[in-house]
Amino acid sequence: MADRNTPAIPVIALTGYLGAGKTTLLNHVLRAPGARIGVVINDFGELNVDAGLVTGQVDEPVSIAGGCICHLPDDGGLDEALEKLSDPKLALDAIIVEASGVAEPGAVSRVIRFSGVERIRHGGVVDVVDAVEHFATVDTGSVPPPRYGAASLVVVNKLDRVAEDARAETLRRVQDRVRELNPDAHVVGAVAGRVDPRLLFDADDGGESGQMSFRELLLDEPAEEHHDHVHASSVTVVGTAAVDPGPLIDLLEQPPQGVYRMKGTVAIGKRHYLVNVVGTSVHVATAPAGAGGSHLVAIGTGLDTEDVRARLEVALRPAPEKVAAAGMRRLQRLRQYSI
Repeated sequence: MADRNTPAIPVIALTGYLGAGKTTLLNHVLRAPGARIGVVINDFGELNVDAGLVTGQVDEPVSIAGGCICHLPDDGGLDEALEKLSDPKLALDAIIVEASGVAEPGAVSRVIRFSGVERIRHGGVVDVVDAVEHFATVDTGSVPPPRYGAASLVVVNKLDRVAEDARAETLRRVQDRVRELNPDAHVVGAVAGRVDPRLLFDADDGGESGQMSFRELLLDEPAEEHHDHVHASSVTVVGTAAVDPGPLIDLLEQPPQGVYRMKGTVAIGKRHYLVNVVGTSVHVATAPAGAGGSHLVAIGTGLDTEDVRARLEVALRPAPEKVAAAGMRRLQRLRQYSI
């Protein structure tokens, strides 16, 4: 059995109709400095991942540099691929499963969520939409397509191919349709798949697992608005003592507006826990020994940073002398669901 104190690797489903820009987005995020990403694909020719970004077969770990590719046979084998890629020796930051153009995001999500592989956690479903063709090929009926219900992040790609004065309306139209079925989905626009990799995963900054980098401790990344690149912003709050699990779980289950991911280490009683939120998915695990003090980082787009900071500060307030039993029960339920 795997060590339950080993941080779980997020497994991200990358979906979208053929031609929407999945490969372009994938190659973009693989360029994140210092990132080590595992990629699971069904067909090398179809995906055309940039060999200079992800090199080496997972069966040949000696040749891996910067990440690794696992090629699925026709009869599936996703669990076997995830088992190989989640080997701690590979030290991957995330695993991205690229689905075929005809795959339903919900089906891909369920396969990942109910995988029997240890050392992984669900990292969200990124559904890529073609801003020009979407309403002619995918969303063509009066009822929103079921794929919206499974997506945690919808990337409306190729906005540069829409007239400049119509881009905001195109993005708003997709967002309105998605929200009919999934009010919690995060919707962003992009050109050439250029979304901030921080929306998807954390690159290794060379620090110890569970520790914050100097950059995270000292800087709050400002939101940047460029028409061709989705930039994330982040808010970091550091705690000084053990916290009450009730307010913490309230935050994890109902993140502030615009927050897509949250992560951190929190002290509760005499234990430390790793917390990760992607969309509506909450994962709680026991932190490795020496995890240090409490901290939370919220990552998203269009954040009201003062509101987000206030919410994080409430969650990290020192616990009262007697912690409510209901909060501890909620924590244990989340912990059990996360195994």
